[in-house]
Amino acid sequence: MSKTVKETVDPADCQTMAEVRDGVDAIDRALVTLMARRFGYMDAAARIKPGRETVRDEERKAQVIANVKIHASELGVPVPLTAALWEMLVENSIAYELIRYDEIRD
Repeated sequence: MSKTVKETVDPADCQTMAEVRDGVDAIDRALVTLMARRFGYMDAAARIKPGRETVRDEERKAQVIANVKIHASELGVPVPLTAALWEMLVENSIAYELIRYDEIRD
């Protein structure tokens, strides 16, 4: 059975590179799982939105990135990196949602 995030050694307590790598791998699995759930919400948005032109919402995009920057700052995570990652995530989410929007209505 693979380790979950809870079963890994806390980063501050790591003594070996194997422990570090196990922790990183567990976090990566958790992040991909969360991304799958996030894209499930993109599926829901594609189903719910009334028109294709409503898929891109620049105001909402700015709000999402601003929220993430605040949270990153609170946790001591590099804000520029986090903002760049979310810019890419949101743009790819919009592209995915447009594809799903069209698929649902074809």
